[in-house]
Amino acid sequence: MTLLWIALAVLLLPALWLLVAPLRRAAAVHAAQRDSEANDRTTEQNLAIYRRRLASLEAAHARGEIDAERLEEDRLELERSLLEDTEHLERAPLRSPAAGRLVVPVVMIAVVLASVAWYHQEGAEGDLALHAVQRQVMSDPEGSLPMLIEGLEEQAERQPDNPNVWRSLFPLYRDSGRIEAATRALERLIDLEGRKPWLLAELAQIRYFAAGRELTDEVQALVDEVLADEPAQPTVLGLLGVEAFESGDYETAIDRWRRAIAGMSNPDSAEALREGIRVAQQRLGVATDPVEPDPTRPAVAEGPGIAVRVRLADELAGRLGDDASVFVVARDPAGELPPLAVARTTLGELPLTTVLDDADAMAPMARLSQVETARLTVRVSRSGEATPQPGDLVGTRGGVAVGRIDGDAVEVVIDRVVE
Repeated sequence: MTLLWIALAVLLLPALWLLVAPLRRAAAVHAAQRDSEANDRTTEQNLAIYRRRLASLEAAHARGEIDAERLEEDRLELERSLLEDTEHLERAPLRSPAAGRLVVPVVMIAVVLASVAWYHQEGAEGDLALHAVQRQVMSDPEGSLPMLIEGLEEQAERQPDNPNVWRSLFPLYRDSGRIEAATRALERLIDLEGRKPWLLAELAQIRYFAAGRELTDEVQALVDEVLADEPAQPTVLGLLGVEAFESGDYETAIDRWRRAIAGMSNPDSAEALREGIRVAQQRLGVATDPVEPDPTRPAVAEGPGIAVRVRLADELAGRLGDDASVFVVARDPAGELPPLAVARTTLGELPLTTVLDDADAMAPMARLSQVETARLTVRVSRSGEATPQPGDLVGTRGGVAVGRIDGDAVEVVIDRVVE
């Protein structure tokens, strides 16, 4: 901020100099004007002309060329003309060159105050504060993503109406797996900027994945609103492609992903969808195989993956109904990214073996193939929501290698109750 005020001062200096400069020349201008008025002979010349014309009229009257009445009329006309010529020559006395000097400091202060007020109203002081936070974290040897988020959260408290604060926080929350905080930041951004299609599309996507890839009524309403304004919105088309893929409608998934790629500017996201298209095409190829796959064996992973066998501990049997939702989640060991892969099933289907791979990613920028090891969490939800609730059942396993699926599945036992 110090540099900002220095820059403002540098910009104000020329304006203040223009206000002061006339005072430096006031004495010289006053002297020149005084000399000019003192040497002005215009009035004397007008009087001389008047006298010559009056003398000419009187001579003409003496010779009998004009009568007395005509003489009087012409004399009055000459006097009127003289008055008109000399009227504008009357000048007010020159004021002292020091007159009005006290007004200049007042005007200078007014200019400074008006400039500062205008900057506070129209300037980007808040954005500079955000930039300063980011620079500080980047220059700090111990800087980290949590430190950056903390700094931006402080700015959110100071300037809650600055949309750039929430625009910066939303992707950080999302990419660090803080889905609820990301949703709140996105909702606040929508409040400030309006229901723009790309913002609503992001909200629909994050709520879709938070619901365990379920197209809820709320998500569907957001999707419909976006498509009504922007039918080719890539984020929503990508989401609908995922929904079609999850339902086994691979042809629709391929069509929607291709349309989404056409409108994307992010090459990483586009490449993720291309990978999804390749997976869908491969699965279309095996769909004609009359041999039914063995549900107890893991499917072939698309790229690096993890085969997971999930079962419920005997002591927890019967605590929740068979229709309770089960979320199988893979995260990076540091917990800095969104969930790398998510699969959903029901408690009645356990024990179950499934495969997590890049096709199960929640976001294109966070995929299982990006890490060498992952932390697995399996949670049985009482409410069906992706957010943990007291009474949910959970099991975890860390340090699971990500690679080819050519051995036994990794077992995760659901053995604890969320307090």
